[in-house]
Amino acid sequence: MQVTAAVARTQGAPLTIEQLELDDLRPTEARVRMVASGVCHTDAIVRDGIYPTPLPAVLGHEGAGVVEAVGDEVTTVAVGDHVLLAAAYCGKCARCRSGQMAYCENLFAADFGGRRSDGTTAFSSAEEPVSSHFFGQSSFASHANVVEESLVKLDPDVPLDIVAPLGCGLQTGAGTVLNELQPRLGSTLVVLGTGAVGCGALMAGVVAGCSHVIAVDVHDSRLQLATELGATGTINTRNASLAEAVMELTGGKGADYIVDTTARPELLTQAVDALALRGTLAVVGAAAPGTEATFEIGASLVKGWTFKMVIQGSSVPQVFIPKLIALWKQGRFPFDKLVKHYALDQINEGFADSKSGVTVKPVVRH
Repeated sequence: MQVTAAVARTQGAPLTIEQLELDDLRPTEARVRMVASGVCHTDAIVRDGIYPTPLPAVLGHEGAGVVEAVGDEVTTVAVGDHVLLAAAYCGKCARCRSGQMAYCENLFAADFGGRRSDGTTAFSSAEEPVSSHFFGQSSFASHANVVEESLVKLDPDVPLDIVAPLGCGLQTGAGTVLNELQPRLGSTLVVLGTGAVGCGALMAGVVAGCSHVIAVDVHDSRLQLATELGATGTINTRNASLAEAVMELTGGKGADYIVDTTARPELLTQAVDALALRGTLAVVGAAAPGTEATFEIGASLVKGWTFKMVIQGSSVPQVFIPKLIALWKQGRFPFDKLVKHYALDQINEGFADSKSGVTVKPVVRH
């Protein structure tokens, strides 16, 4: 069938709106009519060639829509179901079998390979195949053939154009706090970067009962939004030293937990000095492969601090995303305040607004 899609054809270039051919559904897939899709930083770094998905490609990995057909082997959804789409995983490796889908041994093939395991692509143009199945979905299209592992069934009353961004960025931030760090009641959480991932983390810190939730950014408008979302303190690192400001806000104790969404090595080096004894620094920001950060390991020894890398909030999407939606319905996870909608033909504007900080979470309506 013919579909309309935003196609990444050249590294660093704007996406182009094209008519593509969508192939036949496979037994383990569902055809989803997209209603909306979030625009994520990961889409941008793949468009720009930092991660290795072959171009041309249909990107998009925060989709939400309605199931129009299901393969013979699909058991978790049916035609007419409303679904949110999250990252793919193989479901067969040791990590998946132990409930650690975010650390699937076949993650790069499942999410960035641009092909099914048999080498085929779901999309094609008259001239060539077009990479598909980005994060199992490729949601920057009117329709996509989505692997079952990416499907999260939703209640039909949930607005798809609002919840779409829970598929990646917000899930990553919130899951890092609630699933991975599991902060103690009354502890201190510092979030570096207040984009969608960072806002997800700080809202989760409020949910978890942290007594200090400190937002760090270089944009005062973002810090004001963080305060509206529940941050108890803010730091603009254009005007202040990160470590000194954290110590001042915590009475000299430092941060029990720091979540970094920036992946900036110089900021990570500073963050270590802001940690409390036995503190934890968790990095969720996506840096270019080969990026390195340096840490002092002499005097740091007696602090007993922990460094960890976290993918997708260490979550099982089919379990965790419904919990976030429940919190949102209760008014305790107000991520809808971050969302601005764009038409599909405005998608490049959405990318630009996300990069500049004008919009925290662009969501494309199909």
